[in-house]
Amino acid sequence: MAPGEYVQQTLAGLEPTPAGGVDPALPLYATTFVVVDLETTGGAPDGGGITEIGAVRVRGGEELGVLATLVDPGVPIPPFITVLTGITQAMLIPAPPIEQVLPSFLEFISDAVLVAHNAPYDVGFLKAACAKHGYRWPNPRVLDTAALARRVLTRDEVPNRRLGTLAAYFRTATQPTHRALDDAKATVDVLHGLIARLGGHRVDTVGEAIEFARAVTPTQRRKRHLAEGLPKAPGVYIFRAADDRPLYVGTSGDIATRVRSYFTAAEKRARMSEMLAAAERVEAVECAHSLEAEVRELRLIAAHAPPYNRRSKYPERMVWLKLTDGPYPRLSVVRGLAPGDTAYLGPFRSRQAAELAAAGFHDAVPLRQCTHRLSLRTVTPACALAELGRCPAPCEHRITPEEYDHRAAAPFRTATTSDPQVVVDALLARIEALSVAERYEEAAVVRSRLAAVLRAAVRMQRLAALTRIGELAAARPAAGGGWELALVRHGRLAGAGVSPPGVHPRPTITAIRATAETVEPGGHGPVPRASAEESERILSWLERPETRLVEMTSEWSSPVAGAARFRDLLAKAENGGSHQLSTERP
Repeated sequence: MAPGEYVQQTLAGLEPTPAGGVDPALPLYATTFVVVDLETTGGAPDGGGITEIGAVRVRGGEELGVLATLVDPGVPIPPFITVLTGITQAMLIPAPPIEQVLPSFLEFISDAVLVAHNAPYDVGFLKAACAKHGYRWPNPRVLDTAALARRVLTRDEVPNRRLGTLAAYFRTATQPTHRALDDAKATVDVLHGLIARLGGHRVDTVGEAIEFARAVTPTQRRKRHLAEGLPKAPGVYIFRAADDRPLYVGTSGDIATRVRSYFTAAEKRARMSEMLAAAERVEAVECAHSLEAEVRELRLIAAHAPPYNRRSKYPERMVWLKLTDGPYPRLSVVRGLAPGDTAYLGPFRSRQAAELAAAGFHDAVPLRQCTHRLSLRTVTPACALAELGRCPAPCEHRITPEEYDHRAAAPFRTATTSDPQVVVDALLARIEALSVAERYEEAAVVRSRLAAVLRAAVRMQRLAALTRIGELAAARPAAGGGWELALVRHGRLAGAGVSPPGVHPRPTITAIRATAETVEPGGHGPVPRASAEESERILSWLERPETRLVEMTSEWSSPVAGAARFRDLLAKAENGGSHQLSTERP
């Protein structure tokens, strides 16, 4: 390019590529690359500073098009940049500003993988320019030849990964000159040289090349083959050890893509690296839709307790808060319910959560807190709580069993099954009294106890409303057309399927019902036939606005004066200060 000359070459000769971006599974030989290089004024990427753009579009080793242009940066060029690049202020006078160049450039890189040497630098300037001048950055896949060279070439082959060094090593047809088009053409030859070396690393697709350029561990690289052959469908994946023992269970809307991510630089969890070292194969279980996948994941984790699943998905760890039997019942935290238990709250995910709710009831109603087994005939010495007025001292028979039941036990039963108003009013009054006395820390403690009580009551009443229904069929529009279908029996997912687009879903529902799991009525508690987490996942799916209820064998209802009417109060208790809580009845 002669001094002072401005050239913007045409885009003739380009072949169209499919819209919608580049599939990461596309082979490298079939991938369209746009190799770009920028010259700048040397400042930070603030939307300007670009003095020249050079880009070459290639596919399969063939050049498809070239874009080259000087750019008026709108600021003086520092002398050292002129010495380095040869670009002078006079050369840029006839050049267009970056906002006039961007439309052609963005069209040029469409449906291609963007390649640059030290790509973060060039991409940073281009993204900043788009943001400043109101153009949407297309967010293309980016391959950095400098990073790729670090993974492919050893120190014995090249002393560094500078473009000039790599150009000399690969004997490129064009040598880098610190001019955008020359450097872009040199980078094209470097790219082709690096791609030729990738075959020995079992890297054949553009997605694998991009991930290979990132920093992955030797274990991830060695075990990458475990992700091969998996379906691109919703479902559950299971990493298994050499003895076929499940190590980790996960779920995804695209099993193949999700499992591949474990072998990329995006996966940085130490426990996952340890798991991958022990894994020998990955098993995939395809599912009809995301709800079935989530439920199967929960059931597999509950059945096998994989050592690398750390989330709280183990139903055997659930605990309950129940009212004991006897003339003067108390609250007890238990791991399971007996058929004779009639007053209980839960399930809770931890003992600490149950104890927090218990403390809320103790603040609100005069339930005894001692663990003695009391008798109607024998008197037991009272504890300090009785002296402080925090307990009606049933141990000394200061209160009759009938009055104790009315004042202490009945409010618990009512709060858990229908209306928690008495408990809520008592806790709000205590919070207000503490706040007036400027005992704000104590008020905050009571507020957290109020939230624990309401959270558990709302949860249990929602679950009980669903699990009372013998059978429920529901449908939700599928992403690709048709309907996602679920058959729920007593809060348990009994069957799932997807009806094809343009076909009435009724025949599919009939087929699902015929092959669905048999779920017998009975059991005890709000989740008698499934884990609480499974029923909650189903509830979340059913309560989405787009979900349609198709059939139910009985009504789906909750108490009119139930805990759900305190949702707003619960949100304030969980997120706000004590002064935001109101004593007004809903």
